[in-house]
Amino acid sequence: MPTIRRVFSFLFAVLLLSVMTCRASAVSTSATSSILLDAGSGRVLYEHNADKQMLIASTTKIMTALVAIENGDLDQVVTVKRTYTLVEGSSMYLKEGEKLTLETLLYGLMLCSGNDAALAVADAVGGSDFIDMMNDKAEELGMSSTSFANPNGLDDEKHYSTARDMAILAAEAMKNQTFVRIASTKSVSIGGRLMSNHNKLLNMVDGCLGLKTGYTKAAGRTLVSCVQRHGQMLVAVTLQDGNDWADHAALYDYGFSTYPASTQVTAGERVGVVGVTGGTVSRVPLAAADTFSYPLAQGEKLRTETDFPEEVSAPLYAGTPLGEIRFYLGEQEVGCVELVCGQDVELDFPEPVSFLHRIFSFLP
Repeated sequence: MPTIRRVFSFLFAVLLLSVMTCRASAVSTSATSSILLDAGSGRVLYEHNADKQMLIASTTKIMTALVAIENGDLDQVVTVKRTYTLVEGSSMYLKEGEKLTLETLLYGLMLCSGNDAALAVADAVGGSDFIDMMNDKAEELGMSSTSFANPNGLDDEKHYSTARDMAILAAEAMKNQTFVRIASTKSVSIGGRLMSNHNKLLNMVDGCLGLKTGYTKAAGRTLVSCVQRHGQMLVAVTLQDGNDWADHAALYDYGFSTYPASTQVTAGERVGVVGVTGGTVSRVPLAAADTFSYPLAQGEKLRTETDFPEEVSAPLYAGTPLGEIRFYLGEQEVGCVELVCGQDVELDFPEPVSFLHRIFSFLP
């Protein structure tokens, strides 16, 4: 019998290892560096050499656009300088002396990948300080392995990032509705130009919201993209990848099927009660202040811990913070939602005091 048990234990271990290996190798890419990130939670669903510092080519323009949108005026009229038109690489074909709004230039930046547009945007928004603004934003976002030397992504030894940092940047950029509007546009006629988006994923992948392509001979093909399905947003980054369109499509199929978002609590949902002293009721419901979802693979489950007082004093007002609920995957905290008072609670006055209170409540 012991021998039989050992055999079954061995077979079970082999089966478990096989399942885990299959899950881990369920997707792969041709990229030197890649990552798939759940934008809402920050959970990494897949990665390969994600912290390798590499050239990023025109995916740089995600940062250029974000900094410009946050600090510039879309209606600002920019006069094209000759220096903008002399830059090498992809272009929106600016002409010296023509006048365009910053918004038009941003479309040329994100759809046409215009290196000339990048110079015009940078000069208009920050002048000689624009590169510092890009690096300051990177530092603010925690992009610790990133350095920007120009606004367009042309090769420079001081210009680099990682797949992980670019995913962090993309997730932040997708919080900005102006950025999303521009990056997700397939084609637009603006400022006397008809511009089409270089990002083929907009037509290839269901729910694609765009982002940015890139290429230089040294950097190879770089691609940052974002897809949203059923309320869940994923970001994929591949650096130096000759098969990036197919790789991104495969990453999204893997991510959405293997790690679907699981709603743990919804805003307004009752999650407990607290005792009340001195009030018109003896207890009050606790409600979640926000909705919280987290991507979970089959078999995974979050553990919760709540923290709130046993008793509070009246008066109370709906929405007053009273505690929090924390979510854990294993021992790692992955989220926290504030718990608030679910209703107003008035003081319970003795009858004579209550009578006077009602009278004085009508006084100005």
